[in-house]
Amino acid sequence: MSELAVLQAVRLKGRVTADDLAATLDQDPATLTGLVERLAESGLLVDGPTLRISPDGRSRLDTLLAEERAGIDSSVITAAYDAFRSVNVDFKALVTDWQLKGGPAGTPNTHDDADYDAEVLARLDEVHARVVPIIDEAATQLPRLNAYSSKLSVALRKINAGETTWLARPLIDSYHSVWFELHEELIGAAGLTREEAAKSGDAQ
Repeated sequence: MSELAVLQAVRLKGRVTADDLAATLDQDPATLTGLVERLAESGLLVDGPTLRISPDGRSRLDTLLAEERAGIDSSVITAAYDAFRSVNVDFKALVTDWQLKGGPAGTPNTHDDADYDAEVLARLDEVHARVVPIIDEAATQLPRLNAYSSKLSVALRKINAGETTWLARPLIDSYHSVWFELHEELIGAAGLTREEAAKSGDAQ
């Protein structure tokens, strides 16, 4: 497991327990212990009940990500990011419809209308089918992004099995949580900041 992968995972999570970090990286907790301890001892991570990235850690991560970007075909990532922006619009609308009836200005969805919920969730299969090839394309340049296909697929299977909290629940690798992290990865890989993406109308 690379230093970049650990620092990026902690940054994206904000605060994360060691066990949850291991789960999101698909690693045995014991495997990560040594690396996490070294990163904490060097001041790149702040250890405690949860892990978080330090200012020095953010600086180090920025350097590692810049080095990573220097070795990729930026045109492939730009194309993948542009394709993602289109499907992202549909996914955001899906999540809004799951949470509210009648659009952004509607009323909270109390999930007492099984037909309505089923219609919303049915759209997720199409969104998933569209985003996986985009991830595959981006992963030709950044292989570590393949993990996002796996995480989204796991969340989708849980949702389709009736565990609908896996659509948008925070603090777990729900479909929405993983999607947000993928979005952040693509923004960074394209050499943009979140603020620059927001100015172009591409905000989560």
